[in-house]
Amino acid sequence: MPDFLKPMSGLGVTFSSMFSPTITEQYPEQKTPTAPRYHGRHQLNRHPDGLEKCIGCELCAWACPADAIYVEGADNTDEERYSPGERYGRVYQINYLRCIGCGLCIEACPTRALTMTNDYELADDNRADLIYEKDRLLAPLPPGTPPPPHDMAPGSTEENYYRGEVSKEGRLVGRSDS
Repeated sequence: MPDFLKPMSGLGVTFSSMFSPTITEQYPEQKTPTAPRYHGRHQLNRHPDGLEKCIGCELCAWACPADAIYVEGADNTDEERYSPGERYGRVYQINYLRCIGCGLCIEACPTRALTMTNDYELADDNRADLIYEKDRLLAPLPPGTPPPPHDMAPGSTEENYYRGEVSKEGRLVGRSDS
């Protein structure tokens, strides 16, 4: 093949692909659903009566290989009770600039307080907004429940909470194991 025809063979690839149909995703307008176990944004869960599941043990922060989680625990008092245990997570931060989405923090949580949602839109134009504080991580309160701090269900222990024996009205209910 003569040297002057070599650029034409390259343009042949361009012309052949120019008339083939294009595949375009309409992302912002049409969002495709994620897989059920997708690792997206973290969420701090609550018990049915609104108390937090996080006990401030810091195991999630120790398990994080990217050092993206900061937890500072504090003691519950009789006047201010945020979780059914002795402690609660007073300060809870996840730095999404560092998070790699591995899920090791979820596996380390002994109370299932930390889970990952399917929310994947974590882009921002401000670096400070990608450090999520506890107020942005907490799950919404169930309808009709008072926000913490409040007392545990009358006659209950923290074991009743972890077994799922407390209703959203804040009453102790028996669990049916049949």
